[in-house]
Amino acid sequence: MCGDLGELRVGELAYDTETQELGVVMEVFRNYYALRPPRGGIEWDALRDLTRRATNSDRIAPALSERNANSSQRS
Repeated sequence: MCGDLGELRVGELAYDTETQELGVVMEVFRNYYALRPPRGGIEWDALRDLTRRATNSDRIAPALSERNANSSQRS
């Protein structure tokens, strides 16, 4: 599983390497996870082999991107 040890559990924050998106594990199925964006939204299915536990870098990347986008709009 993408270099991650162990299975993800419902409620854990995961990183879908195919879509490059963070998601909270909502359900665990045979070969995929049902993920939902951390702030809510529509669930999507992520293949288990392409999904791993989210790292600290994964967690802060969206906030940094948003902050950088806001900074460039002010210039």
